[in-house]
Amino acid sequence: MSIFKFKEFEVAQDRCAQKIGTDGVLLGAWASEDSTPDPDRILDIGAGTGVISLMMAQRFHSAQIEAVELDEDAFEQAATNFENSPWGDRLFCFHASFQEFFEEIDETYDLIISNPPFFNSSNITTDTDIKKNREQARFDDALPFEELIYGVYKLLDEDGIFACVIPIDRERHFLGIAAHYKLFPARITHVKGTESSPIKRSLLELRFCESEIKPDLLTIEISRHLYTTDYINLVRDFYLKM
Repeated sequence: MSIFKFKEFEVAQDRCAQKIGTDGVLLGAWASEDSTPDPDRILDIGAGTGVISLMMAQRFHSAQIEAVELDEDAFEQAATNFENSPWGDRLFCFHASFQEFFEEIDETYDLIISNPPFFNSSNITTDTDIKKNREQARFDDALPFEELIYGVYKLLDEDGIFACVIPIDRERHFLGIAAHYKLFPARITHVKGTESSPIKRSLLELRFCESEIKPDLLTIEISRHLYTTDYINLVRDFYLKM
């Protein structure tokens, strides 16, 4: 069995197409970093292995965390990872599409977090492309940005935070949809692999209030396996070798 070991929990991932990667761990460590007070109710959209939910449980000691996952194998694996964690009594996973979930749920959440499927399925033209990219990310036709943000709009508390990670080249499109639902950026961090590499990811926090912000920049590595101080400080509570 493929097990990824963190400092306070372990994650089995042999049944998940989406393995643990930098995006999810970055988001789990970065989201609501300066939240005061801590969130009481957290929702993880597209749980995958459950790693982000588990990071939330480690960080926020009194939070009740719910996750929703469409894929049956991933749902079962996330549920097992929750049960085997130190926080099994605060973690619960629903087997459903997010669209089904937000139509049924009446409660709101203080923090909604998602590492969403973001590969643009309209750009896929061949079977080879489909096979290749399913190994890298789930298609956004399962959960288009429009439906993701609409569901967040319905479920987010008026003072809540929505945190996500998306490709930098889709940031403008994403924020345009969010603005339609009166969700505006409260914090943005752009992420690049090394100082000389281009920005690849955008970490976003959105709220129901508009403010002027300036994006931060996070660089992960100085050179191969030599990490920046900023990156180490962000993830050191989770990775074993940090």
